[in-house]
Amino acid sequence: MNLTGGIVLYAVLWFLTLFVVVMIGPRSQQDAGEVVPGTPAGAPADLRLKGKLIWTTAIAAVFWAVLATIILGGFISRADVANFDRIFR
Repeated sequence: MNLTGGIVLYAVLWFLTLFVVVMIGPRSQQDAGEVVPGTPAGAPADLRLKGKLIWTTAIAAVFWAVLATIILGGFISRADVANFDRIFR
């Protein structure tokens, strides 16, 4: 894995993690009792985005470190990936 591959892998992991973390613990405006006119009642009342971005960065870094260790450590080679479909034949 080169530098560009590492950056792309981290970016993909970061966005996938963000989509999961954003859905943890939101309260809707209807639950909070303060629906802003012009917005749906199911819209988040307080997203707390800064904390979620910090958690996303930390979790994605851990996932990236594990995957980078597997890739750079040679535990899985390109030949293994190329022959992965033979497992199911």
